[in-house]
Amino acid sequence: MTDIFAGPDTISWAEALWRLGAATLLPFLIGLERFIRRKPIDFRPFVIISIAACALAIGAMELLESTSDPQSDIDPSRVFEGVITGIGFLGAGAMFREGSFVQGAGSAASIWAAGAIGLICGFGEIWLAAIITAVILTVLITSAPFTAHWDPGEESGKPPS
Repeated sequence: MTDIFAGPDTISWAEALWRLGAATLLPFLIGLERFIRRKPIDFRPFVIISIAACALAIGAMELLESTSDPQSDIDPSRVFEGVITGIGFLGAGAMFREGSFVQGAGSAASIWAAGAIGLICGFGEIWLAAIITAVILTVLITSAPFTAHWDPGEESGKPPS
C-alpha cells in the first residue's frame, strides 16, 4: 500500500464496491422484515454491522496480500472470530425474558447473521451471502404465523395498530 487514498491493492474498485453493495442490500432485506414486523431492531443496525464487517474482511485480505514480511502473522480468520463475538454481544442486547418466554431471539439471531453476511461479502463469496439471506428471510417470514401470539403488543396474531 503506497498511497493511503490509492484504493485497494488486491481487488479492483468495482469488486470492492460490488462486495460493499451486497453487504448493504442483503442485510437490509432482513432488517426490513424485522422493521415491518415491528421487532426490537430496525433495519439500520443490520446494514451498519454488515458493511463494517465487510470492510474488516476486505481490509484483512488487503493487509494479508500487501505485507511482504515473512515474520508477520496475519490471519484473516481472526477477523471472523472478533466480528462474530462482538456481534453476539449486540444481539444479546435485543433479547429479554418476559415470563417464561424469551423475546427478541429472532432479531438477535438475525443481527448476528447480518455480521456473518458482511464478512462473507467482504471475502467475495456473494453467492453464499445471497443464499444465506434467502434462507433467513424464508425462516423469518414463514415462521411469523407461529410466533405472532408471543410478540408484545399483538393479540390473536394480529399486527399492532
